[in-house]
Amino acid sequence: MQSVEESTTPLPARYLKPEDLVELFDLPSVETVYQWRRKRTGPPGFRVGRHLRYDPAEVARWVAAQGRQVA
Repeated sequence: MQSVEESTTPLPARYLKPEDLVELFDLPSVETVYQWRRKRTGPPGFRVGRHLRYDPAEVARWVAAQGRQVA
């Protein structure tokens, strides 16, 4: 399994929106991202005013941790 750093599609250098996670992980909808946040199962996010954002480095760490949990 490739890590996010090794993938052919690198993460952007900017903070990610929930819509970016939907596209990145091919999720059914943005509601999935919000459910992850409510259940505390997804990557850690933070609020900028009323907007939810994700640090690409934190997303990469979360993905790596998911791979370790499965193995």
